[in-house]
Order: sequence, then C-alpha cells, then structure tokens
Amino acid sequence: MMQDPQRDFHPIPGHAETLAPGLRRVLAPNPSPMTFRGTNTYLLGDGDLAVIDPGPEKAEHLNALLQAIGADRVSAILVTHAHVDHSPLARALSERVDAPVYAFSDAFGGRSAVMQQLAASGLMGGGEGVDAAFMPDIRLADGDTVSGTGWSLRAIHTPGHFGNHLSFAWNDALFCGDLVMGWASSLVSPPDGDLTDFMASCARLRSTEWSVLHSGHGAPIPNPAARLDWLITHRLSREAAVLDALQSGPATSATLAARIYTDTPPALLPAATRNVLAHLIDLNGKIRVAPMGPLGADVQFALT
Repeated sequence: MMQDPQRDFHPIPGHAETLAPGLRRVLAPNPSPMTFRGTNTYLLGDGDLAVIDPGPEKAEHLNALLQAIGADRVSAILVTHAHVDHSPLARALSERVDAPVYAFSDAFGGRSAVMQQLAASGLMGGGEGVDAAFMPDIRLADGDTVSGTGWSLRAIHTPGHFGNHLSFAWNDALFCGDLVMGWASSLVSPPDGDLTDFMASCARLRSTEWSVLHSGHGAPIPNPAARLDWLITHRLSREAAVLDALQSGPATSATLAARIYTDTPPALLPAATRNVLAHLIDLNGKIRVAPMGPLGADVQFALT
C-alpha cells in the first residue's frame, strides 16, 4: 500500500480556505489517482477577483465558487491548461459572473514542432483528459499581465505537462498548475506533453527565487527551489534508468515501464508508460536512442 504523500492536506471540498491575505482556495470534488484530493481553484483579490483554474464541469463546484465569490466582482478567469480537471467550468462560470476567460491558447496550442509532427502522424496516442472544446476569450502570451484592483498576475508559458500550460506569477508567489506538484511528479504524455519542454520549464522556474508555489493539486509548496531540484533530478534518474534498461536490447515504452516502475500499482502503469515514451522521444532528439520503425507509441527503441 502506497503511503499518503501529504497526510496533513485534507481540505474540505467546496469550502473557501484562506491561504494568505487576498488568496483563497476552493477544492473541487474530483479526487482520483491523477488529481490527488481534487483540483485547487484559487480566488485572488478582495472585492475584485481573479479566479485561477475553475476546474471540472461539476454543478456542485460551480455553486461553491459562486458562494465564495458572493457579491464580489470577478474581472478575470485564468486557466493554466486545457485538461478536463482544470478548464471546463470556465465557460459556465464566465457566463454567471460576466468575466472573460484568459489562457495561452485552445487545447492544441503551444506544442513544439516535434510534437506537432507526432500529433499529425496519428501514431502517438495520448489525449488523456484533454478538454478539446476549450477556447479562451483572450489569449495570453508569455510575459503578458492581467490586473485587477490590488492584484496583478504575469503569465509565464511553461509547456511540458501540456503545450498550452501557463503559470501565473503573483509577486514572488507562483500559481504553477500541474507543472510542479508537491505530492507527485507530473504526467508527460506525448504529443500533449513534451519532456524536453518540461525540463526547460523547470529550469526556467528554478532561475527565479519564489516564496511559494501554489499547485493545481495538493498543498502549497513552501520550498520551491528544493522541489524543482527534486523534479529535475527525478527526471534525470528516470532517463538514466531508461538508458540502462535498453542495454539489454530494443524495447517498447510499455516493456521499459514494467521494468523500471516496479513499485507502481498496475492501475498507474499506463501513465508510467506514457512518461517513459516521453523520455524516449526526448532521448531520440538527443540522438541517444532511435526508433526501430516509424516513431509511434508502440515502436521499439534501441540505443544509438
């Protein structure tokens, strides 16, 4: 049985909890192995609000957000990325509070050229949990700001977990979506996820001294530098494990995942397989491995 990675983190779904002056969190009622306790929706401001990651399309969560908003004005709804646990409620909330939805792009923007080619091939699979219908009212480029009375957020394009993924800087705090979480590492599933971009985004965030990271799932991360260092080291160790496993001969991502993720529950092995595939594509870009056929989800890879 796996240990609980955040035993002290048990917020009540639907309850607006104050995290800092001007910042509240409302947990969505969508716990799962991939979403932990559920999605964190953040309400920033006092009287004039920004809502970050409205969450899944659940009537009870919409009602909880409307109750927490009360008589306040919502001037912006911001979405970190177009996954079904983060973005679908944006449209219904927008209609209720008459506020625009901000995001980097639709669900398929922000992909690297490599991932665009893989998506076009139709051989890569992926698409887990994508909110394919998502469309923002206003697109945010890297460095754009959204402001209200008493608050300002700066958009940082942080692809890796997802192509259109944004993080939002609030002074020295960061709303980091699913790129960085304190309870687990993120799923990186091509072509929606890109490990090369993921590592670059982590390195970019590491270059700034943040006081706290507010993640899409789980508790606030009070030591951002240590967590980012752990994530980068963790991915490098997985890369080393993939290369080591290929010493015995060519293998598919599924075969490699079964060899490497020996302590992973069977229900999570498909996600582990997608993570291994992301490593193989990254290593192919580094010319350290090569596919033995058309690049796809089920092809065997060999060391170069």
